[in-house]
Amino acid sequence: MEKRICPECGEKIVGRIDKKFCSDLCRNSFNNKINSDSNNYVRNINNLLRKNRRILEESLVGEKTTISKQKLLDKGFNFKLFTNQVSTKNNHHYIFCYEYGYLPLEKDLILIVKRKAD
Repeated sequence: MEKRICPECGEKIVGRIDKKFCSDLCRNSFNNKINSDSNNYVRNINNLLRKNRRILEESLVGEKTTISKQKLLDKGFNFKLFTNQVSTKNNHHYIFCYEYGYLPLEKDLILIVKRKAD
C-alpha cells in the first residue's frame, strides 16, 4: 500500500483512499494559495465597482440628479470602471455601475439615474 502525503503540510493522510489532504485546514490553505492571485484581482475590481456604486447612490437625490464631473472625481469615482452600458431610443448611452447609472452631459455635467426594477 502506497503511503499518501498531504501536499500542503507533508503529513501522512489517513482515511479514504481518494482523500488528498490530511485536513480541511490544509485543503483550504492549499486552494487559497492557488487561487489567491486571481481572487485578489477580482476582489480589488469588485471593491472599486462597489465604491463607484456607493458614490452614485449617495449623489442621487430623487429619481434623477445632475452633478458636476469634478464632484464625482473628488469623491473618488473611477469613470473607467462600470458594469454595463445601455443605449436608449434617443441614442443616449447610459453607463451603469450595477443599478445606478450616469449619462455624461455637456459642460462636464453628469446625469445620475437609478434603473427601475424589471
